[in-house]
Amino acid sequence: MPLHPRWSADRLPDVARPSWPPLLDAQHGVVSGAQLRSYGHTKADIEANLEAGRWQRVLPRVYATFTGELPRPARLFAALLYGGANAVLSHHTAAEEWGLIPRGDRPVEITVPYTSSAISQRPLVVVHRSRALRYTTLVATPARTRLPDTILDLAVSQPTAREATLLVVDLVSRSPVAVGDVRDCLLLRPPYRYRAAVRRGLALVANGLMSALEVEYLESVEDRHGLPRGERQTPFAVDGKTLWEDVTYDVHGAAVTIRLDGRATHATGGVAFRDRRRDNAAELAGRARLVYGWQDVHTSPCAVAAEVRKVLAREGWSPAGSRAPTCRQCRPPQS
Repeated sequence: MPLHPRWSADRLPDVARPSWPPLLDAQHGVVSGAQLRSYGHTKADIEANLEAGRWQRVLPRVYATFTGELPRPARLFAALLYGGANAVLSHHTAAEEWGLIPRGDRPVEITVPYTSSAISQRPLVVVHRSRALRYTTLVATPARTRLPDTILDLAVSQPTAREATLLVVDLVSRSPVAVGDVRDCLLLRPPYRYRAAVRRGLALVANGLMSALEVEYLESVEDRHGLPRGERQTPFAVDGKTLWEDVTYDVHGAAVTIRLDGRATHATGGVAFRDRRRDNAAELAGRARLVYGWQDVHTSPCAVAAEVRKVLAREGWSPAGSRAPTCRQCRPPQS
């Protein structure tokens, strides 16, 4: 019977305690001092195995029953065992387990109750504390925070409110979590900072924005330069499949498509082929299209806005009655 990561073997009755090999297998060769003692290992026995080089001390009161570098699963269990029976993976580590972000060479992040004595032990583990841990935990192996809580934790840890907003847009838009689930999480355990920023990010996703680049385009290009707000995530049929364009302006009388590409390169040939087919379909439909990346929108929003304005006017948009620009770089100085 595999040992659940939130159990301690020294607290299990004999009938529930797994035999030694299944315990090591379930925990990837990592054990706590309490578990070792519950299986009959004395303090002297533990020290003898360490001195002989058969075992290694990973964290205070946590040992690996092998030598050499710890693989990722062993590092995760070592951090959880160090944190105690109620510790869970959280923040970047939980996001990695959820597939929200790529796995990186960073410390394992765990969250423990405020009553826990665990403290950060860099470079292996970073310890966070939470009074709402009972609401946030997903029963899994290894234990981690729920998906909405993971997103909220990462947003609150950002250096600025704007970065918190952009992170919420990026993570919520490309994960299976519903906007309403994150809103419920926000109500259940409201953070001390960035509440408004998180709400704004959720509102942007609910209105169709799917990435930080789309937020930047909306705010820095459309809103600051008095351009009309286009429709987001417009469906188009290409080769019998429904594909989605980032921004279109048909509702404003101009058959114009704006494609926002946040990737430095196309990861696969299939993605590049799909985009070529979208380009060809737009050409065949007589649609004007412009493509911008993060560098364009973030560093040269005035130039992007000028191009979009020119194409919109050429394709039939009338600027009469449009919003006044607020961009200080574009507005002529007041006399």
